Order: sequence, then structure tokens, then C-alpha cells
Amino acid sequence: MRPRAPHPVELSAALAAAGVGPAAQDGLPTVTGITLDSRSVLPGDVYAALPGAARHGAEFAVQAVRAGALAILTDESGARIVAEAARGGGVDLRMPPVVVVPDPRHAVGPLAREIFSGRQDDRAGAPPALFGITGTNGKTTSTYFLNALLEALGRSTGLIGTIEIRAGADAIPSALTTPESPQVHSLLALMRERGLDAASMEVSSHALEFGRVDGVRFDVAGFTNLTQDHLDLHGTMEDYFAVKATLFTAERCRRAVVLVDDVWGRRLADAADVPVLTVRTGEDGGDPAADWTVTGVGPSGLGHAFVLAGRTGEHLRVRTGLPGTFNISNAALATIMVLASGVAVEDIQRALDAHDPFTTEVPGRMQLIGENPAAIVDFAHNPDALERTLASVRRPGGRVISVFGATGQRDETKRPIMGAVGARLSDILIVTDDDPHDEDDAVIRAAVRSGADAAVREEGLDCEVLEVFPRADAIDRAVALATPSDTIIIAGRGHEVWQEVKGVNLSLDDRVELRSALTRHGFSVLSASGIES
Repeated sequence: MRPRAPHPVELSAALAAAGVGPAAQDGLPTVTGITLDSRSVLPGDVYAALPGAARHGAEFAVQAVRAGALAILTDESGARIVAEAARGGGVDLRMPPVVVVPDPRHAVGPLAREIFSGRQDDRAGAPPALFGITGTNGKTTSTYFLNALLEALGRSTGLIGTIEIRAGADAIPSALTTPESPQVHSLLALMRERGLDAASMEVSSHALEFGRVDGVRFDVAGFTNLTQDHLDLHGTMEDYFAVKATLFTAERCRRAVVLVDDVWGRRLADAADVPVLTVRTGEDGGDPAADWTVTGVGPSGLGHAFVLAGRTGEHLRVRTGLPGTFNISNAALATIMVLASGVAVEDIQRALDAHDPFTTEVPGRMQLIGENPAAIVDFAHNPDALERTLASVRRPGGRVISVFGATGQRDETKRPIMGAVGARLSDILIVTDDDPHDEDDAVIRAAVRSGADAAVREEGLDCEVLEVFPRADAIDRAVALATPSDTIIIAGRGHEVWQEVKGVNLSLDDRVELRSALTRHGFSVLSASGIES
């Protein structure tokens, strides 16, 4: 998804404007794009050859040049690889100019900004207002809520996130929560070309760590929460927080909205060097001096209605039809982020009243598949998200039957913690497989189950713990054990449609499996989502 009419840019000028290139280099071409995937090179591109975990991108320079790359951006080791390819090996083409920078990964974002949008003329229109949301849990739902509210206000929107990428009506599935920086900047240029008013983006810690949003400055950045996840990458919660905090600097955003229900949010609000609006959504904690506070929470259908009260006396009446008390937080964050962008309180209230934007379905996020029993698919894949999900779904007189596992080759310390959470909040816990990747699936299940069994034994819990695999069989067992008054929660994978096992992608969609199992056992189901198909 690139602009239909790219604007040629002198590479030397783009490097200078981005502040990443050498002081002077003769013979650089005029270019129209940049990519770090040799398979995605289009004629006129710069090929960014980055060092990878297993191989250097420069090893694919010949493929990129044959596809039409006019220049190569790389480091010194990459330049040597390109030079070797040019000297021998039967290469039958001339290598283009090679631009050597010390850190090409963090150079490619600012350069992509200049190539894709920094030199656009006035015909391209104004860039969309840009919203970025980070945090451990709630990013996806909050971005969908944000876009739904903007659309209720009459704005045209784009989306870059875990589930899909949208530029107006066009949508493609996402491979990463936040794409690599050349794709981010090309998407933003495309949205500008199409005249979109606003765009929402999920900003993961991986995106911040690996420079995927380098060169992007958000109009409003939002923070949901910080709980244990991704410690296989970051090592400690302090390091994880430090990476998240880099979004809330003047270099990356103009203003911010921060949920201050936990200590991480309060620390972030204090540390940010941009104007911040704080939001307190929890009744039992958080910053009592927050700019906006959730009050008057009450049930509304499967969801909740509440009031956002401002310190200066303003009020907003808000409703979300999605189950789960955490969706109150997601809706509050989206509302105040739109307010922070300059929309008046009375305009937001009219849009909330007229369109009910926070009842929009979010694929794989508290997605209701059946009602009797309540059958829900959710993405909860870490201890905090799982606890929030399970604590929010119990119905009077009914049991909670949960099915989940843990992902392979990820933070191993959270596996027994998740098992314990499941045992505390479920009547029946079925431990199964998530995405084992290259790990032994039995070892992963054993770690999850060890936490569940220990909690049952040491805390005297009345929870039946089962181990059933493969995952489709576990979902079927959950439905077979259910009565109409129960709640079945299938957690961990959400919208995902492939399960990776030993390098092989197996077709597996929790929503499809749950719908089939409900039908097989004589229960009714709700209609399939359009997005899901």
C-alpha cells in the first residue's frame, strides 16, 4: 500500500533533511521509495540492507538491484558484502551507489519520512491527524474505539494495528502490530494522498525498540497500562517501561493522554515532556488528582455506561456495549484522546449519543460467538490481560470455563503465573496449546499447568484443571462441559487464524472452532463477523 503518485526525491537532499547520511556523496540518484524487504523493491527504490538475527540484508542486494533498486543504504559490513557481490560470483549487473551509515536501522525511518512524505507538494493535501497508542493491554480495542468515535464525528480514518491495516475502505491483514518504518511512512503518505482526516496506530514496544516509528510524530499519544509481557526482549519491567516512555517525548508526539490507574501510568505522566491529560478509570486506585475520572459506572447491555468527569466541571456520558470492565478504560482513553486533539466536549457528546461508537466489534477482542452459554474469544495472552478478562465474564449462577495456553519462545516466567490466574478465576480450566513455535508443546503446557495445580493445592481452590490438546479438541471439550448459564472463554489467540508448530502454519481460528463446537453440541451461535472472513 503505497501512494499512487510518488514524488521523486533527490536522495542526497533526503539524507541531509533526515540528518542520517554522510556529509556529502556525489552521484546519488533521484528515488521514489524505500524498503528493507528485497522482495518488495519497486523500480526507483532505495534498498535498506539491515543486519538481521541470522543474515545480513546486504546478502539480498543483487535481488533488490535486479528488481530496480537505485541505491543501497547499509552499514560497513553490508557494504563489504555488496562489494564482494559486485566483484564476482557471476553477477551480470552494475551495483548502484551504496550509502554507508553507522546505524541503518535507526536511519531508515527518518529517511523514509523524507522520501515518502517530506517532499510532497501541496497537491497531496494536509497529513492526517495521527494518534498512537501504546501499553501492554488494550491497544487494539482502543484504536478501534478511537477510529469509531472519529468516524462518528464525520472524519475519514486509517488504521495501522495488530489485526489489519486500513487506508480508508481498503484493508489488508497485518503481519506485525506496527509495520517496519518504510511501510509506516508509505502508508501515512497514502492516507495523505487519499485525503484521510485521521489515522490511529498501535505502537508496540518492539516498534519503539527497533525503530519502526522513527521519523513519526504523533499529534496525540495514548498510554493504556504496563504489565508483565515481552520480558524475553526487554529483560526487566524497568527496561520495558523505559522503552514505552520514549513515545512520550517532544520528538515523537505533541501531546499525550495517560491512564493513571497504576504506578507505571503515574510515573509516565510525571516524566513526559509534552502536555499530558491524565485519566483515572479504576474506582479502587489511581491518581485522585487526574484531569478526568470515570464515575457512575453501571451495566448497559453486555457492557457498561459511565460518566467521565473533568476537574473543571465538564462531563461526558459514555457507553460501551463490549463486555469487560477493562473496556471502560479503553473507551475513556479513546474519548479523551479525541478531546486532546482539539474536538470540543459538546461535539464529542453529540457523536457519542447519536452513534454509540464504542459498541463497534473488535475482531478477537471479547468477541461474542454465542449467548447461551456465553461463548467469548479474547486475545488475553499475558497474566494481567487474562485476569482482567476472566474476572469480567462471570454471570450469576453460572460457571466460568476457560481454555488457554502459552506461546512458545516467549517470556517463560509468565507461564505458571497464567496457570495460577486461570485456576483462581475459573471453575474449569482447560490447559492447551497456543503457538508453540519451535518449542516442545508438552513442556509449555506443563509449565502452565504447574502454576494452576500449585494454586489449587496451596490456596484450596475449587477449580478442575484439565489438559487437552490439540487446541480444537480443548475448545470442543469446553463446550461439551458447558450448560446454557455458563461462560466459555477461549483466550490467547483472538483474531489469529494460523498456529505455528515447528515452522509449519496450521489453519486454526478460535472463533471458527468455537462456533462449530457450539453447533455440534446443540447450542445456538451468533452470525459470523464480516471482518472475520
